[in-house]
Amino acid sequence: MASVDHSIEKHVKAYEPSFETMVPTPFVKFMRTCILWQIIRFIIINIKMLLVVKKSH
Repeated sequence: MASVDHSIEKHVKAYEPSFETMVPTPFVKFMRTCILWQIIRFIIINIKMLLVVKKSH
């Protein structure tokens, strides 16, 4: 089995600017974990699906 060099991984840090990824804001983190907001979004998505199905029949 070939050995793998993990020395580069020791220098990599999460959310480093070189990754150019979006970091969620505290508000976004709150909205992702808020049960009340998730229930509201669930209802809205279901209403949209019902409208699409109603238009197709």
